[in-house]
Amino acid sequence: MRSMVRLTWMAKGATGLCALAVLAGCKVGPNYKRPVVATPDSYRGATAPEIVPSPSTGTAAAAPLPLGAEKYTSVFTDPVLQGLIAEALKNNYDVKIAADRVLEQQAQVGVTRAAQFPIFNLGATEAGIGLPSGALSSAGSNVANNYHGGGFSGSLSFNPDFWGLYRRQTEAARANLRATQWAQQATYSTLVENVATSYYQLRTLDAELRITQDTLAARKQSLDLTRKLEQGGADSLADVRQAEELYYTAQAQIPDIERQIEQQENSLSILLGRQPGPIARGAETADAPHPAEVPAGLPSALLERRPDIRRQEELLVQANANIGVARAQFFPQFSITGQAGQGTTQLKGLIESKSVYYLALGSISQPIFDGGKIRGNYRLAKADYQEMLDTYQQTIAGALRDVSNALIAYNKTREYRERQEKQTASAQDAVRLARIRYQAGSTSYLELLTTDTALYNSQLTLDAAEQQEALALVQLYNALGGGW
Repeated sequence: MRSMVRLTWMAKGATGLCALAVLAGCKVGPNYKRPVVATPDSYRGATAPEIVPSPSTGTAAAAPLPLGAEKYTSVFTDPVLQGLIAEALKNNYDVKIAADRVLEQQAQVGVTRAAQFPIFNLGATEAGIGLPSGALSSAGSNVANNYHGGGFSGSLSFNPDFWGLYRRQTEAARANLRATQWAQQATYSTLVENVATSYYQLRTLDAELRITQDTLAARKQSLDLTRKLEQGGADSLADVRQAEELYYTAQAQIPDIERQIEQQENSLSILLGRQPGPIARGAETADAPHPAEVPAGLPSALLERRPDIRRQEELLVQANANIGVARAQFFPQFSITGQAGQGTTQLKGLIESKSVYYLALGSISQPIFDGGKIRGNYRLAKADYQEMLDTYQQTIAGALRDVSNALIAYNKTREYRERQEKQTASAQDAVRLARIRYQAGSTSYLELLTTDTALYNSQLTLDAAEQQEALALVQLYNALGGGW
């Protein structure tokens, strides 16, 4: 027992010395500093000011909360859509895969970090051998040849991290973990965008089906009227055939729209982690909120909110740490190995100090010639860092472009929808007047046919404009880093 205690204290002492060696070491290679990136003072296409005067005091008040900082429940007010997004965030397969990748990287950090610490092993042995009498003695001797031996030992191996090789590797692994976590956040943000987009597309198809059914009903009335007039001699068979053409055209549209609706439901079901099936409905697309001004926030804040920018920065941190890893290869590497234990052929000898043995080795290795491999790895690490830096700056530029395009799209689609509403209202009144004149015999059926076709197309165009406006808000929310 006393020997076990001595071995334990020897192991603790060696571990403490190794820890001191690590603390005394340095870390070669550059420490990471965030690159300076020039960002504009405001977004192109922004409509909401960042600083607004207070009505009571006339002084500048705090800027409104940017759209990207809002929770999705504040941006999408339809309770059904909110429920679908919540279900997708819980059950979507991409979300589950992203979570699995985070767990993988967490384990990888532990594996990489283990190289910083010593490895200590403890073992025990017992051996016995029995030989026939006289096998190892002179002829005629009956002495049995029975031998027993055993003991226990501990071994220690450690590579002191004087130059920060293993610590830089751990730094790189942790940066990769954070990059994976930001990729997970980007998955959330993209999923919110995809679910909202699919839902609004589904509601647009619902509206298109309703418009077509209403148009079919109106054309059925016109067809019945035209047949009566033709039977009474007040109209021609050609007008009847034109009315039938309009009616059958609208009728043929319905199966195709129903096909698109069911396929869109199937696509949305996959996003929700369900089997293909029907989807609940909520508010109409036209009832989605359309604020005249959307606070976008400062462009510099986008560097903190966009998950793809944050992920790319962590990859830059990883590349920077890898430079230190490659740099450390130029310096000598140290290794410490030790072993201690007790062994005896008699049980009582295990508690005697004279049966203790130990072995300690230290080594140092300095690269002299490797054909340029170490220098090549160092250049590779620096080139990789430069690539990650350029990619980081490219990602920021792309994010600024996305926000500007989304702001412009949202503003212009709102204007387009407002003008299309006026055109549709005029087309509805034109059909009403043409139908009155046709019933009174003051005009031909051609005028009613023309105005009816124009109204149907105008209603479908308005439905598409409402979808574009809703989707523009979704895209703006995602571009500003919202949804996670």
